[in-house]
Amino acid sequence: MKTMKLKFKSLALVALVFAAVFAVSCEKEDDMFAEQQSYSSDVELKKGRALAPSDKSIATIAGEAGFTELVGALVYVDNNIMPSPGLVNLFSNGTDQYTVFAPTNKAFQDLYGSLGVSGITDLPAELVLNVLLYHVVEGRRAANSVVPPVKDRIIETLLGTSFSVSSAGMITAVGNTANIVSPNISASNGIIHVIDAVILPIVP
Repeated sequence: MKTMKLKFKSLALVALVFAAVFAVSCEKEDDMFAEQQSYSSDVELKKGRALAPSDKSIATIAGEAGFTELVGALVYVDNNIMPSPGLVNLFSNGTDQYTVFAPTNKAFQDLYGSLGVSGITDLPAELVLNVLLYHVVEGRRAANSVVPPVKDRIIETLLGTSFSVSSAGMITAVGNTANIVSPNISASNGIIHVIDAVILPIVP
């Protein structure tokens, strides 16, 4: 029962994180990606502490950053698995704290290319759901509690499957690897760490 509750909350968070992105124009996307990358030059992964919760929600921050592929993944799951009125409406006012490892649009495009598909709708909705859950961790976890000083750190996700993070900020997942490229984006209801690959809970 607790696992189901966590899964439900995690999906709701993902909805909250990425729903606002539809308001961002395509013309701004390249500039927003550059802004995402700029965070990493200002934060030392092993010591970086996130700022206190900001007055902007994760949804608002995501809406300014252009994670359109993640939005598509969430909407796809919402339309095919979750009943109406959907996760965005249901969890838009949530106050629980989560840490989101958010892949860039390029990360998703690279995944599609490696799998030989054109987009998220070419994949089973249940698989996409599990992938989304694999990117969400309960609680506010700044870089200093994610990236270890020496030995790899195990991170437990809301999917119930873990991944490890090295002292260099490299994530080793079940099916692939990724790097934390923009850590410690603080929101009122959590923290976002931007990553350069979609991490997979299964071997592709």
